[in-house]
Amino acid sequence: MSAGGPVTIRPATAGDVPRIVELIRELADYERSLDQVTATEDDLHAALFAAQPAVFAHVAEAGHEVVGFALWFLNFSTWLGRHGIYLEDLYVTPAMRGRGIGKTLLAELAATCVRRGYGRLEWWVLDWNAPAIGFYRSIGAEPMSEWTVQRLTGPALSRLADLDHPDGIVPP
Repeated sequence: MSAGGPVTIRPATAGDVPRIVELIRELADYERSLDQVTATEDDLHAALFAAQPAVFAHVAEAGHEVVGFALWFLNFSTWLGRHGIYLEDLYVTPAMRGRGIGKTLLAELAATCVRRGYGRLEWWVLDWNAPAIGFYRSIGAEPMSEWTVQRLTGPALSRLADLDHPDGIVPP
C-alpha cells in the first residue's frame, strides 16, 4: 500500500478500529509474534470507546487511508508524583516509513504530555529492532538499561491470583 497526499494525525474513531486491528496484526507479524494476537475488533472497540476508556489511540491518515497508529494509556510515576503516557504500540506501514509519520505520532503524544502536565512518555522496544532503536535515539529517547520487564500472564497469573493468603490478611 502506498497512500499518497498529506498525512494527518488525529484521534482514532470507531470507524478506524478494523484498520487498527489489521495494523496490530502486521506489527505482531514483524515482531515474530502473530500467533499471540487474540484481540478482536470488538475487544479494541470496547477498550477505546468505553464510557471511561483507559486506552487511547491516534492514527496517521494519508489519502483517506490509515497508515499508522499509536495506542497508549496513562501510567503514573511515584517519583514524579504525576501521570505519564505509556506507548503500547507505534506502527507505520512499511510503504509509508521514512516520511516522518512515526515521529509526528510521537510528537503528538509528547504534546499531550506537555499540555496535561505529564512527566513522561515511555515505551518498550525489542532489543533486536535496530531501526526502531536508532530512530528513538535520534529523537532523544534514552534506554533504561538497569530495568528489566517483568510479566505475569496465563497460568502464572492465575496461580498468583489463587494464592492462599497468610493468616490475618484478608483479600478485598
